[in-house]
Amino acid sequence: MRQGWRWFGPKAPVTLDEVRQVGATDIVSALHETPIGAVWTREAVEARRDLIETTPVGRVPLRWSVVESIPIPDAVKRTGGAAKAEIEAWIASLESIGRAGIGVVCYNFMPVVDWCRTDLDFVTDTGATAMRFDFETFAAFELHILQRPGALQDYTPDEQARARTVFEAMDEQAAADLVRNIASALPGSTTEAMTIPAFRDRLAAYRDVDAATLRRHLAEFLAAVTPAAEAFGVKLTLHPDDPPRPLFGLPRVASTEADYAALFDAVPSPANGMCFCTGSLGVRADNDLPAIARRFADRIHFAHLRATKREADPRTFHESAHLEGDVDMVAVLGELVAADRRRAPGETIVFRSDHGHRMLDDLHKEVTPGYPAIGRMRGLAELRGILHALGHPPETRAPAS
Repeated sequence: MRQGWRWFGPKAPVTLDEVRQVGATDIVSALHETPIGAVWTREAVEARRDLIETTPVGRVPLRWSVVESIPIPDAVKRTGGAAKAEIEAWIASLESIGRAGIGVVCYNFMPVVDWCRTDLDFVTDTGATAMRFDFETFAAFELHILQRPGALQDYTPDEQARARTVFEAMDEQAAADLVRNIASALPGSTTEAMTIPAFRDRLAAYRDVDAATLRRHLAEFLAAVTPAAEAFGVKLTLHPDDPPRPLFGLPRVASTEADYAALFDAVPSPANGMCFCTGSLGVRADNDLPAIARRFADRIHFAHLRATKREADPRTFHESAHLEGDVDMVAVLGELVAADRRRAPGETIVFRSDHGHRMLDDLHKEVTPGYPAIGRMRGLAELRGILHALGHPPETRAPAS
């Protein structure tokens, strides 16, 4: 297995030399500055690749091995194969990536909003901070700030009353922070920042899209792009929904083992794979993560390894330390190691320590929410220790380009 690190580009708070220092060998990145739906040119992709892979004298080499992500335009999610221009542009970006020698692309198919949290700096019992999704705070946002039509029917009278109490306790700054956290696109998001009126308009555009329709649109998209992925030597990996359940009255179709089984049955191409995110899938108690890893072992080309902890109301959760929470990381890594050992040279699984607590010096400096250096370094070190204990230590040098 190979140790990846999500890097947000030249302006990121974490430098490439700091990535080397934590022990990672593989970069997970994207052209975040490119507008959603615009083609990634071969020149732009190769320039970013060369920036990452041109190794200063005396330094450990790095390799850009995973793209996370090429955003999928809203029109594709709403209309599927009918969004021909948007799909052709996505394929053009895919070709640029394949021609540059990058073999894995991660993407998601979450409508309107990408990953969602209500709090970016929830204070844990150690004094470090973590990201959190609080169900009552989310309900307060949906019912009293967004005022989504039809939202009341999704909440019991008791839940509505508690949401009102939460909302009435917010001051102006707390309400603004909540809008920023939910509607303004978190780091790495593949959806656009929205004002509240724009948010309502976007939701209205999905009025006739139910789960069956969204699943069909995903299958139509993949049917169109997987032949290109095969031709360019790229594996596509679908990231799970985060949280893995419907939000804002919208369906989500990558939340369970059954969702992925249906996807692989619909599009059996070997290029149609999975990003195995233990944090996202682990929010649901009914997801057996080791069993999912075992069943889809041949489809997992990229892994996000992190843990979440369900609270008293299991719809509320926070990001825990990597070896705590509700994810049996040792069992998960045991399955991934078994899968990795069966693979041909050069096809090993890239993993990254996903997210991390804001701790130590990172509490006092600017960090990318969800991606502080020290918390992720702690997680990567813990994961690396498990791999050593399993007799399958990760590679310590990037493979030759």
